[in-house]
Amino acid sequence: MPITAHHSEVLDFWFADPVRPLWFRSTPEFDAQIRERFLPAWREAKAGRLGAWAETPEGALALVILLDQFPLHMFRGRAEAFASEARAREVADHAIRQGWDQRMNDTRKGFLYLPFMHSESLTDQERAVQLYRDAGLTDNLRWAEHHRGIIRRFGRFPHRNDPLGRAQTAEEGAWLASREAFRG
Repeated sequence: MPITAHHSEVLDFWFADPVRPLWFRSTPEFDAQIRERFLPAWREAKAGRLGAWAETPEGALALVILLDQFPLHMFRGRAEAFASEARAREVADHAIRQGWDQRMNDTRKGFLYLPFMHSESLTDQERAVQLYRDAGLTDNLRWAEHHRGIIRRFGRFPHRNDPLGRAQTAEEGAWLASREAFRG
């Protein structure tokens, strides 16, 4: 993907029928495809050089996906997977303040709100729950409540400890070894 890529390339790719089943059930091949195709654009976005995208509803959504979803695939199991989450939240917040989420379909709206669910801040988690509740996105709401519960309990996502080089508490270790653990 050339650095001068248009936001429509991100949206066309992400919302294509063959890609939808891989959103939350990725494969190493799909992760590699995203890395090969979008790594230069992610680097540009992370460096703040695609800020103009945030000035339209479609561009803001593409930027959120590029900053929030794509690094989870490109850098699975590594600290870089979380390196642009804060910027994704800034863009999502801007889009919401503009009211652009109200013009999006439920699927797109769900991805616009996702950076708040990925945050290790309880305030952001509360916001995610409220956004999904207000939008009537019940499946997303269930996951937002689950993520919020993890942050309430631990103050962070224990499954991120290894990639981020954080020491794990005994309680986190026991939870990660349990059936209730989330490793997404």
